Amino acid sequence: MTTTTKPDPEQKLKAKDYASDQEVKWCPGCGDYGILKSVQKAFADMGIPKHEVAVISGIGCSSRFPYYMDTYGFHSIHGRAPAVASGVKLANPKLSVWVATGDGDALSIGGNHFIHMIRRNVGLKVLLFNNRIYGLTKGQYSPTSEQGKVTRSTPDGSVDTPFKPLALALGSQATFVARGFDIMSPHLQTIIREAQAHEGTAFIEVYQNCNIFNDHAYDSIVEKKIRDDMLVHVEHGKPLLYGKDLDKGLIWTCNTLTAVKIGDFDEDLGREVTLEDIVVWDAKDPNPTLAFGLTQLREGIDPTPIGVLRAIEGPKSYDTMVHEQLAQVQAKKPARSIEELLHSGKTWQV
Repeated sequence: MTTTTKPDPEQKLKAKDYASDQEVKWCPGCGDYGILKSVQKAFADMGIPKHEVAVISGIGCSSRFPYYMDTYGFHSIHGRAPAVASGVKLANPKLSVWVATGDGDALSIGGNHFIHMIRRNVGLKVLLFNNRIYGLTKGQYSPTSEQGKVTRSTPDGSVDTPFKPLALALGSQATFVARGFDIMSPHLQTIIREAQAHEGTAFIEVYQNCNIFNDHAYDSIVEKKIRDDMLVHVEHGKPLLYGKDLDKGLIWTCNTLTAVKIGDFDEDLGREVTLEDIVVWDAKDPNPTLAFGLTQLREGIDPTPIGVLRAIEGPKSYDTMVHEQLAQVQAKKPARSIEELLHSGKTWQV
């Protein structure tokens, strides 16, 4: 467990102020370094006091995160970070509570905790490091590894159908869903700032490279030479355009998001595609249908969406409602001692 002291309120915090005195022990070149720096820079930009932040983790490479943040923190057990973080948030709703987890930690042994944390809409901010591999335990396939993945535990290729974390989050009624990349720091920082401002659970999937056990996992979509044609930036109020010249986009036809090129003939439309046909993104749409459609795009064939897919003003966060309920109950019933409670209602002597 890590702790911190209150800083001088007059001092403007910098990214380095959020770095602890612990030696960072990830493998050289790991994508986790980029995520750590993005979080520290975003926190400094937002000016969040260090004593108002708690970082909770489970098990895995990602779960070393609390050690490297000079904030409150707790390294919990495998898959249980959402449960521990929920307790922290309920005990002190004013804390900004962040969960650092991985694709194995969150979606395998922690799957049930993950979906119920989102369903309850607890006021937590979740960073899921997705490198599609078990890195800490030396390279077994994970719940997000692609079908056919050859690893030490699947020498002939995995036959599992992988989870799509964003789709799982949306299916669990998430009110904030986003995706970023470890190597695209300014973009990731923007998402982190938006997540912090959101009431309720904010879920961010971060595509991250494991250069030891799953190197180049995302090269086919994020290399600089091709990323313009392989990534579509999802921004509220803007059309879903991509390509170096922004001449490609996504249209909604036959209940499906389809990648097209402006000016080309489209059979479903029965005419040439125009700019007006391109979907203008509404992250605040209470209907998650289009957001779910983005999660079903075929990686490597269709553009991969990054940015904030959903940010709705849903019901109040779970922690807010719990404390409102407590206040209502306390207003109706006077406080009583333990002895009075033990001797109230139906009691008997033996």
